[in-house]
Amino acid sequence: MAGIFITDIESAINYWRDKKPSPDGFSLAAEIRALAEVYALMVFQHEAQVDEFSLSPEALAAWMTWYDTTPDTPCIAICSTSQGDEECKGCGRSFAEVQYWTQMRPVEKRQTWRRITMEGTSWRFNKYAERAAEKPANSL
Repeated sequence: MAGIFITDIESAINYWRDKKPSPDGFSLAAEIRALAEVYALMVFQHEAQVDEFSLSPEALAAWMTWYDTTPDTPCIAICSTSQGDEECKGCGRSFAEVQYWTQMRPVEKRQTWRRITMEGTSWRFNKYAERAAEKPANSL
């Protein structure tokens, strides 16, 4: 099952809270309400992830809008899978993940991101962390 982790739901809620703050301290934007319902059920059911296909269209659209603001690929342009490694030393993805990245669904990509971030062993997270840092849009 490709699932969306609760931490991604939290991040999406916070994205929408920044984008559409409550005008009166009580009411919530439709996107936040849709995601909050998913979040509340996950907490109540003690679930760490939710099946992407169980989300309402509104919750999925709100999550996808947040997802579109995240970096697409963990690649830092140092790919050891091209040298025969099963796992890239640069980004931490498996050969199959690198090869099929463009065909993966957003939820599958986020699962890969979560795994490599939690492992934190690839060069992206230590040796070449500065290469992976996001550059401000106006610095080009």
